[in-house]
Amino acid sequence: MGELKALALGSYTEVKYHPFAGVDRVFEELLGGELQVQSTEDYSLLSKDSLSEYKLVIAYTEFSDHKIPPEQSGGLLSYVASGGGLLVVHNGISLQRNQELGVMLGAYFTHHPAYTSLQMTVPATGQPIMEGITDFVMEDEPYYFDMQPHFETTILAEYPHGGAMRPAAWCHEFGQGRVVYLMPGHHLASFSVEPFRKMIKRGGLWAAGLL
Repeated sequence: MGELKALALGSYTEVKYHPFAGVDRVFEELLGGELQVQSTEDYSLLSKDSLSEYKLVIAYTEFSDHKIPPEQSGGLLSYVASGGGLLVVHNGISLQRNQELGVMLGAYFTHHPAYTSLQMTVPATGQPIMEGITDFVMEDEPYYFDMQPHFETTILAEYPHGGAMRPAAWCHEFGQGRVVYLMPGHHLASFSVEPFRKMIKRGGLWAAGLL
């Protein structure tokens, strides 16, 4: 285990659709060579003081109608803007329930049609996260997004659905920090798809400034 630390946030007890148990171990396994991953459902660790220990925050946070308290959303915003890394996977887009975090994520999740087979294509040649990753197929939920206006982000992967190409992964800098969003990850089976596993590892390392 490296001495550098990552904080992975998900839900073990208040689970609606996406249990963190099992998925947490995937993050720990994939990033464990470079980052010691601490998995938790304790949002209070998003305070400015707590976050100073970590190179990376991984969000697999469950959808909720309750906003994150300002000291926690502000802590995460400040952390990323000051040079921290944020890797958001699938339902982690639920951080958008605080509008300030939604802006940082670069897009707003609107809905998803039924779980299906998705043909992922990789338009972002030359981006370090996607090095060695070519087009692939996986089954998952096709999330639909409204991308934030006046906001530059790099699309890492996309898929055709409903008569249009839809973004499936993207990355951008936010202040001095970096943000990566990966759409797949509905259930544990999603995390056995090798190209997606590479995207998690390389996306996490890029966000943490280690790639």
